[in-house]
Amino acid sequence: MPKTTKVKKKVSKSKAKVTKPKAKAKAVSKTKVVVKAPIKISKTYVPKDTEKYMCEKHKVFFRIKLTEWKKDLVKANNDALYHGSMDDNSISADVVDQASSYTDKNVEMKAINRQIKLISEIDKALARIREDIYGYCLDTAEPIGLKRLMARPVAKYTIAAQEKHEKNEKVHADD
Repeated sequence: MPKTTKVKKKVSKSKAKVTKPKAKAKAVSKTKVVVKAPIKISKTYVPKDTEKYMCEKHKVFFRIKLTEWKKDLVKANNDALYHGSMDDNSISADVVDQASSYTDKNVEMKAINRQIKLISEIDKALARIREDIYGYCLDTAEPIGLKRLMARPVAKYTIAAQEKHEKNEKVHADD
């Protein structure tokens, strides 16, 4: 095998300065990304009129209120469906008892259906919170008001707009 020899090369560095022409300098804009820590509120917090309307505290308060309400409704529906008096095992020979049982079951199912619709409305309200449009009328974009939202957290309209919608529904229902 032939022997290989290592040859060291001397590398010289040039000290020439490279400059950019000033005419082609690009303006670089730096975007500051502000990461906000999640706002925590106490369990006894109640939104006040003195605070800015729909500030972060208000949004957190209503998000918590809506999610707890939804959780309670889902639990109540599950209890009614799986552990309630919805069993059809007890068939009575008495016609009156059968009719009463049928009526009770029918009323209970209507209540469950109303709660399912309410859960859907709660989901829509939570989506409005994420989109930063919660608390404002979907028709007029005016603030709904804290008192109304405290009474009905899934409210979509101001009282005036809600009355208008109900009036239109009544007119169309009569047709």
